[in-house]
Amino acid sequence: MATLTEITPAQAHPRLAALTVVDVRTPGEYAAGHVPGAVNVPLDQLDRALPALRTVAARGELLIVCASGNRSGRACESLAAAGIPAATLVGGTSAWAAAGHEVQRPEGAPARAPWVMDRQVRFTAGGLVLAGLLVDLALPGTRWVSAAVGAGLVFSAVTNTCAMGNLLSRLPHNRPRPGQTQDLDTTLATLAEAR
Repeated sequence: MATLTEITPAQAHPRLAALTVVDVRTPGEYAAGHVPGAVNVPLDQLDRALPALRTVAARGELLIVCASGNRSGRACESLAAAGIPAATLVGGTSAWAAAGHEVQRPEGAPARAPWVMDRQVRFTAGGLVLAGLLVDLALPGTRWVSAAVGAGLVFSAVTNTCAMGNLLSRLPHNRPRPGQTQDLDTTLATLAEAR
């Protein structure tokens, strides 16, 4: 496997105009604040976006961004497997904002942003484990729900995938509100025509 190319916020900031930035978070997370000029291609739609991303990468550098760098790293691995060179932003949008760089929010974006996906996953997994243990006091055997969640988390870590994150990304609070962001087809057409 190819080595993952990483770019820090300090390295990316002065080069921002020369980079095509693709944010792979959910539309709700993207709307809460993103690197200026970034376009939203959710990780679960990456395969659909490969032709447009191949075109963009042939014209210049592609920088993939998420909240912390985990999903963008997975996206870069998928892109590399498809022969598309890309770099990941170290620390993601969180590190970008922490470095004092501007974060763009679309007009009409909600004042209160949804939690980043890894926080939603931790909350849901913890809630399921706790519920399984508490319900087991009244209905013996439900602790196996907790064991299943634990096994799922181990599998998630070993395979570097997250089924729970994929499911949570489909919830309404993680989807754009009407008129809030462009649909993926429009984004892909814009990418293919740009520069």
